[in-house]
Amino acid sequence: MIFHLRNMISSFLLMIFAGIFSLHSNANVRPMPVQTIDTNSNQGILKTYLALGDSYTIGQSVSESKRYPVQTVKLLNDSGIHFSDPEIIATTGWTTADLQNAINNHRFTDSVYDIVTLLIGVNNQYQGKSQSEYKEQFTALLQKSIQLARGKASHVIVISIPDYSVTPFASVSNKVLIASQIDSFNAINKQVSRDYGTNYLYITDDSRKAATDPALIASDGLHYSGKEYAIWAGKLAVQIPKILQ
Repeated sequence: MIFHLRNMISSFLLMIFAGIFSLHSNANVRPMPVQTIDTNSNQGILKTYLALGDSYTIGQSVSESKRYPVQTVKLLNDSGIHFSDPEIIATTGWTTADLQNAINNHRFTDSVYDIVTLLIGVNNQYQGKSQSEYKEQFTALLQKSIQLARGKASHVIVISIPDYSVTPFASVSNKVLIASQIDSFNAINKQVSRDYGTNYLYITDDSRKAATDPALIASDGLHYSGKEYAIWAGKLAVQIPKILQ
């Protein structure tokens, strides 16, 4: 009985000692760090690009991958600025009025966009539309573009109208008159762009280089090739990162 009692006392004392040791040890153990997630981080969110225009924007007579909005996004993605596929509202033959109607009836993929480009007017010139009408409708289109760019004029890029007088299509036309009228329409869109504080990308002189470089012309003899659109895309890919800073 005495031996049994001694064993119980010994076991009890060992339990007390073990408990004290455990408490002392746990006091020196650092708690496991808690991992937190920054819900405000934009990392991994793709930026969005809306391209508004006509045959030049849709890339008439070139493959989809050669369209200048598509080439622009590829260049940006390759540089580490990640965009989703561009949303393009453009059709061959559209005037400013046609583009307005299309926008009014379009179901947009996004409600707002990080970048919006606007290139429109060659068909106004070709169809003999007045410059006063062009100015009024282009102004409305630019206002809509700014709205679609989160209300930020600095995130809108107006692109000048290319000069098709250098193409085989215009070989039997008055090339001097076409070039002069293109310049007049561009003077309008440039001034409206300045008035609203948007960016302006002048590519008209680049398009005129097709007069001596047939590789810049698409197979239809009127529109531009992927090589020409690559020039525009390269300039946009330089301009857009500065806008997004």
